[in-house]
This record gives sequence, structure tokens and C-alpha cells, in this order.
Amino acid sequence: MLQLKDIIKTYGTGENTVKALNGVSITFRESEFVAILGHSGCGKTTLLNIIGGLDHYTSGDLIINGVSTKKYRDRDWDAYRNHSIGFIFQSYNLIPHQTVLSNVELALTISGVSRSERRKRAKKALEKVGLGDQLHKKPNQMSGGQMQRVAIARALINDPDILLADEPTGALDSETSIQVMELLKEIAADKLVIMVTHNPELAEQYATRIVRIKDGELTADSDPYEPEIVDEAKQEKKKRVSMSFGTALSLSLNNLMTKKGRTLLTAFAGSIGIIGIALILALSTGINDYIDQVQEETLSSYPLQIYRENADTSGMIEALMQKQKDNENREVRDDTVYANTAVYDMFNSFNSAAKQINNMKDFKEFIDNDSVIAEKASAVSYNYDLKMPVFTKTPSGEIIKADFMDMYSRALGVSGTEYMNMAMNSPMAGNQEMAAWGLSVFEQLLPGSDGDPVNSLIREQYEVIDGRWPEEYDEAVVVLTKNNEIPDIIVYSMGLKDTDEFSENLKAAMNGDVIESYGQIEWTFDEIREKKLRMILPCEYYQKVESGDGCVDLTATETGLDYLFSASDIGTDLKIVGFIRPHEDVKTPMIKGYIGYTDKLTQYVIDTTSESELVKKQLDDEDTDVLTGTRFLTDEYQGPSDSEKIDTAKEYIKSADTDQRAELYRFIVSQPDPEQLAIQLEAAMKDFDRASFVTQVSESYSQELGVDPSQVLSYINQLSDEELTDYARQAITEQISQQYAQAAAEQTASIPNDKLAEMLDALPLTDELYIAICDEFTPAQVSTSSYEENLRLLGVADESDPSGINLYARTFEDKDEIADAITRYNDSAKKDSDVIHYTDYVALLMSSITGIISGISYLLIAFVGISLVVSSIMIGIITYISVLERTREIGILRAIGASKKNVSTVFNAETLLVGLVAGLLGIGVSLLLTIPINYIIHSLTSLDTLEARLPAEGAVILVAISMILTLIAGLIPSRLAAKKDPVEALRTE
Repeated sequence: MLQLKDIIKTYGTGENTVKALNGVSITFRESEFVAILGHSGCGKTTLLNIIGGLDHYTSGDLIINGVSTKKYRDRDWDAYRNHSIGFIFQSYNLIPHQTVLSNVELALTISGVSRSERRKRAKKALEKVGLGDQLHKKPNQMSGGQMQRVAIARALINDPDILLADEPTGALDSETSIQVMELLKEIAADKLVIMVTHNPELAEQYATRIVRIKDGELTADSDPYEPEIVDEAKQEKKKRVSMSFGTALSLSLNNLMTKKGRTLLTAFAGSIGIIGIALILALSTGINDYIDQVQEETLSSYPLQIYRENADTSGMIEALMQKQKDNENREVRDDTVYANTAVYDMFNSFNSAAKQINNMKDFKEFIDNDSVIAEKASAVSYNYDLKMPVFTKTPSGEIIKADFMDMYSRALGVSGTEYMNMAMNSPMAGNQEMAAWGLSVFEQLLPGSDGDPVNSLIREQYEVIDGRWPEEYDEAVVVLTKNNEIPDIIVYSMGLKDTDEFSENLKAAMNGDVIESYGQIEWTFDEIREKKLRMILPCEYYQKVESGDGCVDLTATETGLDYLFSASDIGTDLKIVGFIRPHEDVKTPMIKGYIGYTDKLTQYVIDTTSESELVKKQLDDEDTDVLTGTRFLTDEYQGPSDSEKIDTAKEYIKSADTDQRAELYRFIVSQPDPEQLAIQLEAAMKDFDRASFVTQVSESYSQELGVDPSQVLSYINQLSDEELTDYARQAITEQISQQYAQAAAEQTASIPNDKLAEMLDALPLTDELYIAICDEFTPAQVSTSSYEENLRLLGVADESDPSGINLYARTFEDKDEIADAITRYNDSAKKDSDVIHYTDYVALLMSSITGIISGISYLLIAFVGISLVVSSIMIGIITYISVLERTREIGILRAIGASKKNVSTVFNAETLLVGLVAGLLGIGVSLLLTIPINYIIHSLTSLDTLEARLPAEGAVILVAISMILTLIAGLIPSRLAAKKDPVEALRTE
């Protein structure tokens, strides 16, 4: 039910006020055909506009279904017009650039109805008015009667409660007028139809109720309706209208397509600035790409490296510089030659360099959770103190460890263990240094993201020349040089040639002989691929002894090693699945090893080692050495007591055979009497003189080592008097003991073992001698190792506690931000032991060139950006002209329920489309211009990798900037469009 109460509508202000409606009160039934008659200017259309929500009353009240509209806001009126009102205008008011179907659909589109549903309902409405075959025509292709029927279909499409017709037959011929009136009469059967007309004949013929109005007041009503007085109904939740952005784009696109020439000219004017910025960006990007390429290759070879133990090289360098300064300032005599101790000074500095221990566990946790490192680090790799020994067979059948240091140590006649100890104890040697010298056989490939076993950095630097990249834990690739080469020493380490040949060639080289034959120097891919590489983990070396506790190391014998190498249930075969080499343009390849495996193998080694029964047994028992069956020395356990040793020695003597007893006798009589030894030591030390002792030692060592005495002297002079005295007492004690043992050996040399065995019973044995016998002859009762050393020996690694971390960055800026993140971590450290120490070897590399290029680029872009501002102003003016041209369309949209925001969105969409075309046009022209620009660059620089390149993201950003600028330029015109009075807009021609 629709009810008007004392509606007054005035126009103007002050003395110029005109009352269009003066106290109009009327109630309409839910379904009837009401005709409002009156002369022109009497207020008919104003009344219709107020009922339809296009215009608002000055006072009074419009009640809809028992609900007052006094508190209605704009969006409530929009929803009312869209869902409850259907307008039919005298001049049809169809949008000319939309098809018939789109015109009818528009009200549903604003309502938020889906595309399929609104298309279905629009076709049905057009079929109802007899235009089912005219769906895709434009309004200017139809007659007046057809256009009015389209307007009726549009009014009916949303199934409104009220249909408002303003002179619907005013522009039609008689026959067509009758058709329209018959259609309205049919609609009035179940809806309220209110028609404004000045034709009383049509009103009398078709209307069920005629209302006459004169000078803004009702003068007659043929069938008044007085409803019962009821309480005001509870206001229902109003439906909202919502024009989608796609609809706004469609309206704007259709409008622009009617003015193609102007649209293209406008877009081209807007694209000039985009073209300038795009070309500058392309040149800047090309130059930066070339610099980044060189930077990336450098930084991939020199990442930020952080190790558990870090030598304070800064202190070492300061000490060397101070020593050099002292040497320069010392007094010298003209008749004397001095030795330059620079080499010894360097060794001293290395040995005295402070070792800083990093808390790698906490730092790894920081890396895994820090957003800056996650963003700036192109890759992060973790190193563990893992032992991953790989064995292979030489052509002669010898099983060797595929390790350069092991092969080199055996060639020098030094055991692998001794060589490893030398390397571990020297700050100048270690795994990372060996890798840096290109002497590492195996190297873990840098892992990628999202589970990729090979990082994109490696894929970019290397090409696969045969096979493929490794994917599984037991797969690896051979890393060749650009000439498909492997260093000769690595060839020996891989077992491709006999190591005896290497030993002979090494000796020949050391003797100055010419090596005439290099043996085999070529292999096919298949020959290397078929090479058996078997990884046997340290925890798999050991086999439990048959009797007693402890284990035996099978790798200590050729038989045991052959068993391990051949056993099917021990170890893992590594398969060579590909061969890679650096690309031609790569100047600094990042892989130092020659067989690359994935981090899956590292994970496999960690998991397999942790699941080993031997390792589990050791982890479960921190007090016992599972390899020897003896106990570890700890703060709580310091070995067997003296009484236990005495008992053990007595038991050993009791069970000893003749030869053992004879050996015991020789040992006992070779031990000097402690009292006599002390007397002789004190007598020797009575005449101790530092100067003479230093001279004697320096001469002795210089002869033994073959070096100048002054060099040895520089070492000895660093010792304090107390240290030198202790050293002298130790040396004299050893000398006296050796003399005593030598004399005893001479005395017993001619006596048979059975006699010596009998003589043993006559010897008085002190507790000290029993203890010495226990230490010398009985099996060890304590381990010479420790719990931690055993875990390292077995290859146990904690995944959360790496021994080294490599942080890779693509640019110097990223590297600096990573370093800043580490500094931030150090600043937040609660203890000094949590501070991370590392050496940044690329800190001296400069990134100033990139900064200069970027600065110039930004300056040029800012200069060219002025043209964007100018073109944006022009687009704003053109958009305002479009608003003026489409004023009636604005009125139509408001009449069918579009909100002010919807109208604004339509014009914003138009400016966005213009900006999109301008941006795409500018990018297209720029891409074409880069072709001759690159030709010029290559001709002038001869650098094939240096070329102007417009990045895709840059192109997208420039298009977005173009759209945003045109959107901003069109904001004011779009706001003006939204604020237009819909009634005035509909009257605009």
C-alpha cells in the first residue's frame, strides 16, 4: 500500500518560492490502474517523481507499506527505486550505446542478480512485450513503439510493486498508443500502475481510477481509498543495490567504442610519458641486469659464511702489522746480517689468533624465523660435521677412499688420521680451505626452495651436458670445467687412475725429474657413470668383537674394507646421473667440488647415523666408550684407583707366562729409583743458566731442523723463566730416565728369559711399580677418547646445530641487509657467548655503480613524469566533457536504482579504461623502440649480454600507474556526475 500525507513540494528560496505540490494526500491500492490528469505545470510529473523516489518532498510523508520514508537515506531510496518502482518515460530514456537486451538487464545488474539469471529474465520480459526477436538491436534501430515497449520491459524486469508511467503514449501514434495502454492495463491486474497523462479519453477507457490535479492540489478522485488506521508497520530490512564494477566497465567501454577516434587520441597523449619512463626503465634494467649478473656470480662464490669456530683475523692482522713496525724500528749494526722472521711471525699470529665460538643452534633458529633473511637471502645452506666417506676401486682393484686429503697423505707416507689431526689442529687448514683451493671431491649442491634439490642459482650457472640433475638422495652429478675437464689429482681421488702412479709422479716431481707419461687422460661419460662409488658411514665401520666388549674397525685391514665395500646390506651406492659444466658467460662458478650431491643425501646420512644401533648404544650410555668397552674420564670418574691398579697388576703378574715375566723384569729394572732420580735432577738444576740453556737448545734444534739458530731463538725467547725452567726439568728427567733404561737393557741383554722370569720373584715391588706395570702391560681401563669425540667419530650430527651456515645474496644491497639482520641479532643477544662472529669477505666490493645508475634513472623518470601530470589533467577535462554528454544516462541509471556511488564508479571505470589503453599503447611502442636501441648498444659496447630490457613487472606497474593517474584525474568529474539531480538529468537533451 502506498500512501501520501500532506505532501508539499516547493522550489526556490525566500520570496521566489514556488509550490509544485500543496498538501497532497492520497492512498493507492496494491493493484489498480490510476490515471492522473491535469494541465501542463500542475504538478503531475513532480508527484510522480516523488512517488518514484527521484525527487523528495519538502514536508509531509510518503508511507510505503505502512513505513514512513522520513528517515530514508540515499541508499534506501536507491533500493526502493530498484526493487519497488518501474519507470516508463515519454521519451523512452534508453541508453543509446547499449543493446535492447542490455538496457533491460541493467536494473537486474544493479540488483546484483547473476548474469545467467538476469539474461533469462530479460529475454522473458522482452518476449512478453513482443520483442523476443529484437534482443541485440540498438535503440536507434527501432521504432518509437518498440522503444517504449523496451522501456516497459525494463520497468517490469525487477517485478516492481508500482509502475510509474509519465505520458507513455505522448510520442506514439494512435495504434501504438492502444497497444501500450492494453499492456499497461494487463499489468495493472496485479500491480499498482500510476500513469500521468493529459489525454482524458485514454484515462476514461483504461484507468480504473482517475485523479485530477490542479495547481499542485488534488481536485477530484473517481475512486478514493480510505484504509483502516493501523499502527506503523515494523520497518523491514531493505534490500541493497549494488552495481558491479564489471557493469560499470561495460557501460563505459560501450560509450568509448562509440567515440573510437577521440579515445585513441586521448590514450596516445597519455602514453607519451609512459613511453619515456618505459625506455629509461628498460635501459636502467639492462645495465643493472648486467651488473647483477657479475655480482651474482661473485656473491654465489663468496656467500656470508658463519662457522662454529671463527678465528679473529682482525687481531691477527694487527699483530702482524705491529711486528712489522717493531722490526722497522729496531736498531741494526752495519756489520751484521739478520734473519727476517716474517714466516714464523705469520705462523705465530695464526696460532695465537683468538678462536671465537658461535652459538649456531640459536642462530639457525633466528635464520629460520627472520623475515628479512627469508626475503633477502637467495639461498641458505647448512653444513654439518658429517663424515660421508665414499670408497671406490682403482683400475688395479685397490679400494681407496675417494678423498684428496686421504690420497695425498698416503702418498706422503702419513696416515689419514695423522693428516686429519694436523689439519684440524692448524687454523690454516680445514675442509672449507681445501674446498676453496678446488681440492674437494664431493660437495653438497645448494638446495632450492619448496623441496627443489638444486637451487636456481646453480641451474642458472650450469648446464647439463649429459644426463640430468640429481633428484634422489643416492644420485649425484660430475662437475666439469668449461672444457669438460677434471683436475688430475681429483682423477686419482675418484679412482679413475691408480694412486701408486700418483705417488711415483709426486716423488719424481719432488726430485726434480720430468714426468714424461701422464697415463690415461680421457674417459667417456659411460665409463665414469659406471664407476662404483660406495658411501660407507663411520657407524658402519665397526663390528662387535666376538669376546668381550668393544668393536673392531673393519677399515683398518684390506680384508675388512673389502668386506664392507662388497656387502649388500652395508653402505649406499651413489649413482652418477649427469654431467654439468658452467655456462660460457659464467666467470665465477659457485661449485668448488667435482661430484655434487643433494641435501637429501645429507639428510639421509643424519637419519641413518641416528638410527644406527651402535650410535643409539653410545647415546644411551654417556659413561662408556662403546668402541673400546672402557669408561670415559669424567669429573665424576677419573679412572681406576691406585688400589685397583695394584690388584690388576698383581693378577697380571700371577697369570704371566715365562716371556711375559722376563719382559716384566726388564721393565722393572729399567725404572729409575724415584729418590735417586730426584737427587740427580736437583744436582743438574743447581748449575742451570738460562742463557747457556737457550743457546744449547737453539743450536740443537737448528741443526735438527736445518734452520737458522736465530729463528729458533725467537720462539724460545717468548717463554717465561718459569716455563723455561719447567721445560728444562722435564728434558733433564727424560734424559736421566733414558740413560738408566739403556744401562738396564745392556745388563739384561745376555740373560735368557727363563732366568729373568725366575729373578722376577726376588725383586721388591713397590706400589708405584705395580701402578706402572698396570699402565704399561694391562689393557686400558679408561677410554682415551670422550663422549663428544666418539659422537663426532661416528658421524653424529644435530640437525638443529650446524657447524657452518652459508647465506647467499643476489646483490650487494641484499647482502648488506642480511648483515644488518645479523647485527640486529647480535644487539639483542643477552650473553656475549650468543654474539655471532664472522668475516665478510665481500664487504670491500662496492655497489656504487648501481647506485649512480639508479640515481640517474630516477632523475630522468621524474623529469619525464611531468608529461604524465599534463596528460592526466587533459584526461580529467575530457572525462568532464563525457559527463556532460552522458547526463541523461546518469538520470536513467538513478531512475532504475543506481546509487551516487554507482554513477561515480561508471565514470571512474571510463578513466581506468582510458588509462589502460594509454599504458598498453605506451608499453607496446616502448618494446618496439628497444629493438633499434639494443642494436646501437651492441654496436657501441660489444657486450652481447648488455641490452635494454623492459621488465614485465615494470611494464605492469607502468600500466597501473597510467590507470591510477587517469583515475585520479577523473575523480572530480565523476563526483560531479554523482551529484547531478536525476530529475534534471532526465530532462537534459
